Amino acid sequence: MQTFFKKTTLRIPLACLSVAALAIAAPHSWAHDSATDRVRLLEQRLQAIQIELEKVKSESSQATQKVNTLEQTTNQTVQKVNNDLEETKARIKERIGDDVTEKTRMLFFRGGFAHMMNHRNGVTIQNDVLPIGAQDRSDKDGWHVGAGIDWALSRDMWGYVPKTTIFAELMFEYKQFGAHVLGNGAVGNAPSMLAGGALNPINVTVNQFTLTASPKIKFFEGSKIRPWIIPAGLAVHVMSPPSESITYIVPGVQFGAGIDYNIWKDFFIGIDGRYQLTAGQTDGINLSGMTAGGYLGVGF
Repeated sequence: MQTFFKKTTLRIPLACLSVAALAIAAPHSWAHDSATDRVRLLEQRLQAIQIELEKVKSESSQATQKVNTLEQTTNQTVQKVNNDLEETKARIKERIGDDVTEKTRMLFFRGGFAHMMNHRNGVTIQNDVLPIGAQDRSDKDGWHVGAGIDWALSRDMWGYVPKTTIFAELMFEYKQFGAHVLGNGAVGNAPSMLAGGALNPINVTVNQFTLTASPKIKFFEGSKIRPWIIPAGLAVHVMSPPSESITYIVPGVQFGAGIDYNIWKDFFIGIDGRYQLTAGQTDGINLSGMTAGGYLGVGF
């Protein structure tokens, strides 16, 4: 019995000590579990931040790559534009030349020799209708002056022939074949012999005004020397004195050829020859003829 009490007495304090130990150890265990949870939560947050940083870094790398690509494309575009500009300058330099000023229009003034293929008659000079008094005729040779303008239509014949310019030429010229041709007795006499006057012929000027519109083809663009031709153009002639039937306007065709020379900057000189053809006789007069001479041109 005594032994039982001794054992019981010993177990009670041991039990109390165990309960006390559990009571003391429990808060430490709970605290340990709470710290672990906080550490785990912090690790998760750090991982999320790291993932976000990696995402931002990836996006920044992509943006940098796009910027580099855009910069490279811009540089290539600028280089291409510069190359094209240099090629264009080189082509223009090749076509125009360093010392030649090439203009697309020119105003020119010309003059020289004129020749009729046939003798002229008319109402106040040699006249088959009124063969009275002096029946004089002018010479076939004379002189001319005129002016015109060239206007460029294509610098390469619309892409078919390089360095060959097509111009539209508008020109007028005055030709004179005599200023002292004796007038006939009917209407070229003072007073008219039809009114009983004595032979007293007046001086008659035989002249001609010509207006032409023609295509002109100039070769060797960029060179100081440029030959040209007129394959065919329209010519309208106004003659004085008029024919015996009082006709004074006659149409025809013009052909021509010449050479331009660029003497300095926009100034040109040249020589040319032109032939005006009329279709047979008009009221007994054939105005076919030619001119030859020189000209001075100004490009603009």
